[in-house]
Amino acid sequence: MSAVNHEVSSAGERTRTYDWADPIVLATAATTMSGLEFLRAIGAGELPPPPVMATTGITAVEVSEGFVAFEVTPAEWHYNPIGSVHGGILSTLADSALACAVHSTLPAGTGYTSLDLVMKFTRAATIDSGRLRCEGRVVTRGRRAATAEGRITDEQGRVIAHAVTTCLIMES
Repeated sequence: MSAVNHEVSSAGERTRTYDWADPIVLATAATTMSGLEFLRAIGAGELPPPPVMATTGITAVEVSEGFVAFEVTPAEWHYNPIGSVHGGILSTLADSALACAVHSTLPAGTGYTSLDLVMKFTRAATIDSGRLRCEGRVVTRGRRAATAEGRITDEQGRVIAHAVTTCLIMES
């Protein structure tokens, strides 16, 4: 799924269309699998990617317990009004990697939600930055809360941003 089409009209106007899967399929599966099993099933194509990934173009590229790496290739439709990747896209990349790092440590039937996300932007990202990578790592995990941190780097290894999150763990 998640087919993406880009078009430029003769007047220079750009359009983008894409498809996504029913998010209820994922929500249902998440209750029956450990976080690590769930994330690996998405990566293996056994479960569809979540709609946010189709919308943003973010992809999961590496998953292990307490660690997740996500990537995105900047495109024009990621840009803010001043010609660089919007901070919200970078924040979504970071939130996805950090929160999923926490998710990878959870047993089946245990949920979570981000309580906060602290972002520090260190340089602008553009199409010329190449593929951006965010590696999220769990720092601490208790019974009710977990923290994770990560960095977004460009293809040259330069830090674009770094982030810290706290997630609330919700046992069923």
